[in-house]
Amino acid sequence: MRYFYDTEFLEDGETIDLISIGIVAEDGREYYAVNRDMPGRAIELSPWLMENVFPQLPDASTWKPKEQIRDEVKAFLSAADQPDLWAWFSAYDHLVLSQLWGRMIDVPAPIPQYTSDVRSLSAWTGITRLPAQPAGAHDALQDAHHVKTMYDHIMRKVSTK
Repeated sequence: MRYFYDTEFLEDGETIDLISIGIVAEDGREYYAVNRDMPGRAIELSPWLMENVFPQLPDASTWKPKEQIRDEVKAFLSAADQPDLWAWFSAYDHLVLSQLWGRMIDVPAPIPQYTSDVRSLSAWTGITRLPAQPAGAHDALQDAHHVKTMYDHIMRKVSTK
């Protein structure tokens, strides 16, 4: 089962903190959560996050503690025996995902220790003309849907070559 995901996060050169995560399974299921424990003060000091990410977050009453997100993400991804993770420029997304459990070696099975990269797939296949995201950039769930859209586009083009 392939899972396409995106995270929004605060990155200050020393730490990376989860703001939100969106996951789309190839069977149509979706998961979305906003981290109630995010470093709000530090986010407020980031003009880019305040302009691009924060306005798209839902009402704070729906935000969840990081531990709850960790448990729900594990349950969501564990619905498949061998989850296959995909993201766009996936390195930071995988790090943010892994940090839900602490260290990368603490990520529980069956969640993989890596995330495949749709950006690299685009480069490897030479299929670099990809669909534009119509709206919702920097909304983790909308971005996850777009990752799936780009993956599907590339795979359709590869199968017709």
